Amino acid sequence: MLESSVPNHIAIILDGNRRYARKLGIPQLKGHEKGFNKIKELLEWCMELGVKELTLYCFSTENFNRDKKEVNYLFDLFRKKIEGFKKDKQIHDNKVKISVIGRISMFPEDMQKSMKEIMEMTKDYGNYKLNLALAYGGRSEIVDAVKRLVKEGKEISEESITSSLYLPDDVDLMIRPGGEKRLSNFLLWQNSYSELYFSDKLWPEFSKDDLREAVEWFKSRERRMGK
Repeated sequence: MLESSVPNHIAIILDGNRRYARKLGIPQLKGHEKGFNKIKELLEWCMELGVKELTLYCFSTENFNRDKKEVNYLFDLFRKKIEGFKKDKQIHDNKVKISVIGRISMFPEDMQKSMKEIMEMTKDYGNYKLNLALAYGGRSEIVDAVKRLVKEGKEISEESITSSLYLPDDVDLMIRPGGEKRLSNFLLWQNSYSELYFSDKLWPEFSKDDLREAVEWFKSRERRMGK
């Protein structure tokens, strides 16, 4: 059996922040902060392992329905993180292209402006890619792609839909911490042939060793892609 190489594109569902907070007996919102602070480390780990693209499920279209206090807290975390990226040496020295994928028009105008600024600032970087799924839903992504093709009068095919998605790149390895075993409307098109790896670790507990273990598991897989 031929083993796979290091995955080029890893996608991760950042699951378990609230349960982590309950487990430690700390305020629930602090669990989100802990989870978001891990992104910088995660990007560094991926670079060390040779992973070129990383997509993170940070906030779904359904998450807008959560308690208003929690949503506003998350918005402030997003604001700080995106503003931090603008002057982050890790991003600029390593030429990391940042994309925000999703219906970003659902966010307040100041957040939309900041998201567009970081994407414009890093658009020509080509060493690594960091995609943040915000106001994201896999079904809505496909619907938006098809609507765009119809509006432009283009033929609908697998190739044209792929090129019209928020994110056209296929995923090699999808990781879900937190113990749940479902996709939760995440990258439904791009995950068509990805390897799915589930971990019981809550996202804030997820370590470099856990990531390395997932990558080694991936490398042992025989990827036939339907053949």
